[in-house]
Amino acid sequence: MGNFKNLKLIIFDLDGTLVDSSKDITNALNHALKPYGFKPLTTDDTIKLVGEGLTRLVEKILVRTQADSPGRGENNAPILDEVLDRFIKYYSEHLSDFTRPYPGIRKTLEGLGGYKKAVISNKRESLSKRLLDELELLKFFDVVLGSDSVPERKPSPSPVKKVLESLKIRPDEAVMVGDSDLDIKAGKGAGLITVAVTYGYRNKELLKDANFSIDNMEQLLLLIGVR
Repeated sequence: MGNFKNLKLIIFDLDGTLVDSSKDITNALNHALKPYGFKPLTTDDTIKLVGEGLTRLVEKILVRTQADSPGRGENNAPILDEVLDRFIKYYSEHLSDFTRPYPGIRKTLEGLGGYKKAVISNKRESLSKRLLDELELLKFFDVVLGSDSVPERKPSPSPVKKVLESLKIRPDEAVMVGDSDLDIKAGKGAGLITVAVTYGYRNKELLKDANFSIDNMEQLLLLIGVR
């Protein structure tokens, strides 16, 4: 068990930490890419690419396709905005078709009633809030920030610092929980204790710099000493 005696705030990542959204994101990507003759993506393909926000996700797919098919690469850049628009429109209409909280999420959030809680996602703020609302999780959080909430997104510590400032919490009174090295870097950069979840989208090797790791969210309650 760690030293969490001063803990007042727990900040969570969203995709891969609180919810598994991989199927809905994959469906939206395949819808967006279909008119342009791209090979359909699997959820495993998507999981390897998500984390840096929706624009970067589409960019990475187009660049990867360019590398796989040198003959068509030059044609990818001009369609970025079109693909992104198609993706956002479809995804906005199908946010929670298949997306669900991971096991133990609701029970854990209920058990953390004595703490302030926030979400920092690299998904856009409006989509992050609406997804949490559709899954009946929004009520648990004091602050929700997305990729467009501050000028810099994770792994920058800027969104973490904004949450601390808005809730008047010191870095030593907060912890960052996420499934990605981006979350760990953002948390550490702001001076927070970091907790990696091993069930998300990233390989455990990328999470080695976290102060703690947990295999399911309910272990967070044990880690910080909630009885």
